[in-house]
Formats: sequence, structure tokens, C-alpha cells
Amino acid sequence: MSLVGKKAPVFNAPAVINGEEIIEGFSLEQFIGKQEVVFFFYPKDFTFVCPTEILAFQEKLAEFEKRGVAVVAASTDTEESHLAWLNTPKEQGGIMGVTYPIVADTAKTIAHNFGVLAGEWNYNEEGELTFEGIPVAFRGTFLIDKNGIVRQETINDLPLGRSIDETLRLVDALQHVEKFGEVCPANWEEGKEAMTATKEGVSAYLTNN
Repeated sequence: MSLVGKKAPVFNAPAVINGEEIIEGFSLEQFIGKQEVVFFFYPKDFTFVCPTEILAFQEKLAEFEKRGVAVVAASTDTEESHLAWLNTPKEQGGIMGVTYPIVADTAKTIAHNFGVLAGEWNYNEEGELTFEGIPVAFRGTFLIDKNGIVRQETINDLPLGRSIDETLRLVDALQHVEKFGEVCPANWEEGKEAMTATKEGVSAYLTNN
């Protein structure tokens, strides 16, 4: 079930911040009323597609920060695993140099509540609790506004890396909508014409484009 238009699930969990410090009780609530958040899940530390995404977000971090947007990552690995990966050089498959927070969802409850856990719990015929699927997170990306409302989400299957430029485009679109009260048409980018949500506005946009 989509979270768009709903409050982002609340959590408190360990996280590594600034690429070097483990803290307890990290929460997205610290951003409420202050800034938007791009909260993204990745499947697992020390893998293959995941470091390309994590490092790509770091390469664009200044662009997100310029827009006043926080970037936060999460996976079902432990905080110790995150820290070890952050201390591993890029040429050895690591993500050294990443500075935004990485949350440790070891109980898998955050991924479950955000609807990105790649499997589910069930009971077998003996009444024993089992897990069907893969106990890691899909590549979920959530754009959360200053009020803590999810305004956009995408969920990719495990092999499908996401586009960080598209995430930036969606941030620009959300901020444009909130600033100007206009709506953003297909393939809209910052600097392009938007339109009013009326028949006249749509007609004018289609005529000019």
C-alpha cells in the first residue's frame, strides 16, 4: 500500500552519522518543520549495485543541501556493518567519504512499515514463525515534506539501480509546487514552464509546448 499523502512512519534506530560516529535513537522527526528529506533504502552492505547508489547520492549531496533537503539512507544491516563499510576505501568496494546518515534497521521493522521489505513473515504447518522471501529492503526512495508527509515514492527491485538525478528533479518539482502553487507536467525540470491546474492552464501549456 502506498504511503503517498500519509505521514511517514516514525522510528528510532541506531545510525552512523558523518561517516564515523554511531548514535542511538536516530529519527526523521528531527527534520519535521525544518526541511524535506529524501529517505532511501538499499538492500545490503558490501554488495555491488548498492555502493554505486550510495556514492552517487554523496556526489550530489551538495545539490540536495543547496535545496535545503536532508538525505538519509537505511538498510537492514547493523550499525557496526555500516561503519565498517564506511571505513572501506572505494577501490576495495567500500563507501568511504559518505557523510549523510545511514540507519541500521536490524529488526527490519522500518523497512516493513515503509512497505519495502523483500518478503514477509508467516507461520508454517507446525506453527513456527518463518520468513518467505529475502530479508532485506528493496530500493525504496521516499520524498518527505517538511510536515512529515510522504509526497513521492518509488520502489525498485533488487537488481535495478535508481536515478539520483530523477530524485533531484522530483525535489525541484515539489518545491516549485509549494512555492508557486502550480503543477508540474510530464518531464518538467527546473527552469521550464509549469502550469495552473485549470482547463485554461492546461490549454495554454499545451499550446505553448
